[in-house]
Amino acid sequence: MSETQCRHFNGYKPCGKNTNCSRGSCAHFESVQARVLVVHLEALGAVLRSTSLVPAIRRRFPKSKLTWVTKAPAQHLLSSVNGVDRVLTTSSDDLLQLSVLEFDVALVIDKSLAASGVVARCKSVGEVFGFKINSCGSVVPANPEARELWELGLDDHKKFFANVKSEQQLVHESLALGPYTRDEYQVHFTFSEISQVMLRRQKWSPGGRPIIGLNTGCSAVLPAKKMTVEGHRRLIRAILADYRFRDMPIVLLGGREDGQRNEEIARGLPVILSPTFDGLRDGLMSVGACDAVFTGDSLGMHMAIGLRKWVVAWFGPSCAQEIDLYGRGVKVRTLAGCSPCWKRSCDKPLMCYDQLDHAEILNGLARGLVLPSMHAPAPRFSNSLSR
Repeated sequence: MSETQCRHFNGYKPCGKNTNCSRGSCAHFESVQARVLVVHLEALGAVLRSTSLVPAIRRRFPKSKLTWVTKAPAQHLLSSVNGVDRVLTTSSDDLLQLSVLEFDVALVIDKSLAASGVVARCKSVGEVFGFKINSCGSVVPANPEARELWELGLDDHKKFFANVKSEQQLVHESLALGPYTRDEYQVHFTFSEISQVMLRRQKWSPGGRPIIGLNTGCSAVLPAKKMTVEGHRRLIRAILADYRFRDMPIVLLGGREDGQRNEEIARGLPVILSPTFDGLRDGLMSVGACDAVFTGDSLGMHMAIGLRKWVVAWFGPSCAQEIDLYGRGVKVRTLAGCSPCWKRSCDKPLMCYDQLDHAEILNGLARGLVLPSMHAPAPRFSNSLSR
């Protein structure tokens, strides 16, 4: 009778934890005492990074039902996150669902009008943490704890040089989630995805040698966060010439927009092209098949961090201190004196990606690939079941 108050109840079929939706016969009943809304619309890598907040949200609101609103296609990155009960997008159909939902708490991560607009679409919302819009239409902190993150966005010196906190710590604190405990990203595979990951490992490295992934792309917002075609080719030649990586397969990773470019990078070189046209989950599986990943500050980097790979990440336009590799990697900073800058375009004759130390990159890869028992970490499954 009281099953409608269960966190897993959906109203039209058993939730997947039991074949009979009856409180008396189900050991998985969880009462809901707080309805929590998370609004994080973009960018893709930032949304994936924010999955690290889920354990803290669960600690702060232990008996809660968690709804996350994001912008397509980021919902595919959240589809198997343990602890997230409902994922909605900004599509008209999903906003229609929001219009009948009530929340006790809204955690607004984006500093944007659109994020506050999502909150306004809900039937009702109690407390708001993070960011909101004031009467002048300006983004402002919704609570005192959010002021530090808000001010960083308004002061380049503070953001580029004074701040020493990771982005997830800053967001965690801005949402008043309690003491920061450096929770990991929550990235999980389904059973069928794990099978595909293992098949790719076997195909790409029949002899079982560690696999090096090179993530070649990035968002179009900051194009200088990716190296040139020739820059990648020079790096590949350097890896191939280094005895430490003998017989280790090199796989080019990327998204739909990187397919043709990866073909140019690979021309005449003994590298493997991963699929790039099959969506975010497929890209996640390709990253999952690798042992170490070299990458710029991009979605591919966040995928590798979330899957607990050894990561060698290079930084030019963006802030290295905002990224937490959780002790599993190396940060390579450009030698350009103007970094970081967060500029969307640059006309300098010598770009930041042209000023990377290849020796530092190769040594960083070697640190991860010579660890005892260097194999892909045991896969982590989602607890959620689907029908």
